[in-house]
Amino acid sequence: MKKYKCIIFDCDGVLVDTEVTSNQLLVEMANDYGANIDLDYAMKHFKGSHFRDCLKLIKTLVTKSVSETFEQDYRTELDKRFKDTVKPIKGIKNVIEKLDVSFCVASSGTDEKIRLNLGLVGLLDAFEGKIFSCYTIQKWKPDPDIFLLAAKTMGYSPENCLVVEDSKLGVQGALNGGFDVYGYTEHDYYNELEGLATKTFSKMEDLIEIL
Repeated sequence: MKKYKCIIFDCDGVLVDTEVTSNQLLVEMANDYGANIDLDYAMKHFKGSHFRDCLKLIKTLVTKSVSETFEQDYRTELDKRFKDTVKPIKGIKNVIEKLDVSFCVASSGTDEKIRLNLGLVGLLDAFEGKIFSCYTIQKWKPDPDIFLLAAKTMGYSPENCLVVEDSKLGVQGALNGGFDVYGYTEHDYYNELEGLATKTFSKMEDLIEIL
């Protein structure tokens, strides 16, 4: 099996268990404006997407104009909920401790959100100085630029790196950049990653053995 020199992790849904919390809040706020959607809809259409694209879709569903402070209100409330609910993905701490290669995180979230969530679950120290946010370059998955930036900054070419993703957009972004990408499928409720990712796995604890 190919020996990778660097592992590039997505954050939400791969390092921290945040997807249900963030998408449920989007559902609640969108429904306040008449969207009439549920969590199932959100997980299918919002997961892995840039907030701007989520908001654009929400605006097509609502029955009244969305407040100009919608995004700020969302982020403020989300930070509060994360502090009460965020957990590490089961097994991820053991994986990080056992990795014998370089690793980093490349996420569509803001730098502040990434750092907050990693800090809440005790992973920030492990990723300090190795955090890459799409907001820094204003390019979002499935654009590959965040993965390319992460690889270059870490000192590796795409063929020497493995990306670990849990969303279809993230997998597509990694593939677009010439990376191998393993799809983490524990919460892939719609079976979107099988056949798309280089390989799929459903238990994070299995990653070390697979590598």
